Amino acid sequence: MRKWGIPAAALVLGVLVAGCGSNEGNGGKPASAPKAEQLGPDTGTRYSRVVVPQLDGLTCSEGKGGFKFGSDLDMLVAGVDDLPALKDGGDEVKGTTSCFGNPRITLSKGAHSATAPHFTARTSLFTTVDDPQGALDKSFEHTMKLIQDYGRSPVGEPKAYSSKTMVMKCRQNVADGFPMTTCFWANYSAVGEVDFYPPNNQHVPLDQAAERTRSFATAALSTQSATGSP
Repeated sequence: MRKWGIPAAALVLGVLVAGCGSNEGNGGKPASAPKAEQLGPDTGTRYSRVVVPQLDGLTCSEGKGGFKFGSDLDMLVAGVDDLPALKDGGDEVKGTTSCFGNPRITLSKGAHSATAPHFTARTSLFTTVDDPQGALDKSFEHTMKLIQDYGRSPVGEPKAYSSKTMVMKCRQNVADGFPMTTCFWANYSAVGEVDFYPPNNQHVPLDQAAERTRSFATAALSTQSATGSP
């Protein structure tokens, strides 16, 4: 079995249960895909930081949520080195977020079990992204190929989504035997990804993952500085 990078405190007994990956509010009805719209023109909005969002039915925090697959199986945002990174004090502005639903997801393998987030997200900010669709395609293809080299296996075909403010591409995959769903997204100021864990030992459907990705990206981007000044 592949060694998990899981803190001992995270090990628990349990079974995989349904969570907000399969029912995302609205009276328990499955979430539908984002409304299909063409990406609008650049309005000039630029984001200065990534914040911890408030999302319906989820508790979010900074960091990876205490769960790590290990062996480079954790998702990342790659293929964006040619974009002009936004910097604060010399450091590139990025954000890592984990969001948990209720009940918690439990992943079990052999004699070990561990709680996992409903999803983790990574976001990179740039001074500008002139071509969001091109940046999305490049990051998606580069990262998914890299992850395959480390042992993640793709499932099915990717599906593209677009709204007035962002473009997205999602694909199901398998990490260490667990069915994952991953969405990449981009707008004129940022590129990110959201990695969904299986709430019932099944892949989160692509349409549901895309809608949750849109909600996350919309809520996690701020035009204010860390001190609260525009």
